[in-house]
Amino acid sequence: MSIGHFLSVILARWKAALLVFLLVVGAAAAYLAMQPRTYTARAALVLESKADPVSNIVYQTATPAYIATQMEIVRSDRVALRVVRDLRLAENPDTRQQWVEATGAQGNFEHWLARALLGNVEVSPARQSNVLQVSYQSVDPRFSALMANAFAKAYIDTTLDLRTDPARQYSSFFDAHARQLRDAVQAAQNKLSAFQRESGITATAEHLDIENARLAELSSQLVAVQALAAESGSRQAAARRSAEQMQDVQMSPLVAGLRGDMLRQEAQLQQLNERYGPNHPQVQEAKATIAALRERIAAETRRVTGGVAVNDNINRMREAEIRASLEAQRAKVLKLKGERDQIAVLQRDVENAQRAYDAVLTRLSQTSLESNNTMTNVSILDPATEPSSPSGPRVPLVTALAVLIGGFLALVTAFLLELFDRRVRSADDVLLTVGLPVLGEMPRPMQRRLFRRRGELMPRRVLGQLPSAQNGGL
Repeated sequence: MSIGHFLSVILARWKAALLVFLLVVGAAAAYLAMQPRTYTARAALVLESKADPVSNIVYQTATPAYIATQMEIVRSDRVALRVVRDLRLAENPDTRQQWVEATGAQGNFEHWLARALLGNVEVSPARQSNVLQVSYQSVDPRFSALMANAFAKAYIDTTLDLRTDPARQYSSFFDAHARQLRDAVQAAQNKLSAFQRESGITATAEHLDIENARLAELSSQLVAVQALAAESGSRQAAARRSAEQMQDVQMSPLVAGLRGDMLRQEAQLQQLNERYGPNHPQVQEAKATIAALRERIAAETRRVTGGVAVNDNINRMREAEIRASLEAQRAKVLKLKGERDQIAVLQRDVENAQRAYDAVLTRLSQTSLESNNTMTNVSILDPATEPSSPSGPRVPLVTALAVLIGGFLALVTAFLLELFDRRVRSADDVLLTVGLPVLGEMPRPMQRRLFRRRGELMPRRVLGQLPSAQNGGL
């Protein structure tokens, strides 16, 4: 289709096209007139990437997944329900009447109201930043600002609850577990104390125990007595072999004195025997004296050797007694060692229970701090203010769309009418319809009068030429 044909169709159907255009524009105008003015208030929230001072966790807020999650939290029913409860919207009788009319008092009123509020909430992230825009649209500018700020505050409180609620649950769990561990520590300590009372052991270190010291002392005494017994045994054996050659006998002053007297008497006897002969009374008296001295020396020797035997027996008995005491003490020490080992096991049980209790107390303290935390990484950057101009309906946008759509529908209407009612509007239509060339075009009546005034007798322009003989010209 040429431009001329296009314009001819539009000019021929301009009334219908104009009617369609006016209808579309009028419908848009009626829509704008019927729609109430709406106001949009916006609150800006900033998500900070900082470490939590309590849990020391760094929140990565720059990721798209985190931003998308926060947007879903803002649009969640939990946040909307918090807004309803914070502003006490459920206490409005008009709103409750609307709910009754809309649902027949079926379902939960607060959830219905929360979903109605969410229909007017829009959350959008700022480009390449950690800022969220929370918008609320209504017919009242003050209510829009109030609801935008309420959703921002409810979102902050909800994120704080999402962080502190698990901490509260963990705190309750650790508190109950800490009570159990405290009872376990007390039971282990009581068991250890009871065993110490039964065994009578107060010092667990072996080097501080008197029983070990006594065992060491008995061992020293046994070694010393064994040395004495060995010495006395050797002296007793020497006494059995030659009592006179014993050192104790030779060292005895009495035996030495008696031997000296006996030597003097023997020397005197020898002189008397040489002077008087063996039967002289003095010789006989000297012999008797010497015999008496020998008897006394033998008696003293027996006494000395008898003391050695007694001393040896005493040493043997002392050795046996000390050995028996040592064995008894060793058995006692071994028993105490077993009891100490059991005490060590009980002490380890107490220490393990105490360490577990301390670890749970540390976690309990941490979770208690986290459950009472009032800080979050979300803060209000710009609170919503009452908008001064309406945001809807968008008159320029609707008008532009109405003009574009009306113009398009007008053109479509003109061409549809032309499609169902074809007419010859140009020389090209004659050529396409009849299949014959056009010789000329007669002017319209107004154009004819204009030509006559100018003295023109020929047609305005010749559009074709005479046909050839082959085409069977006229």
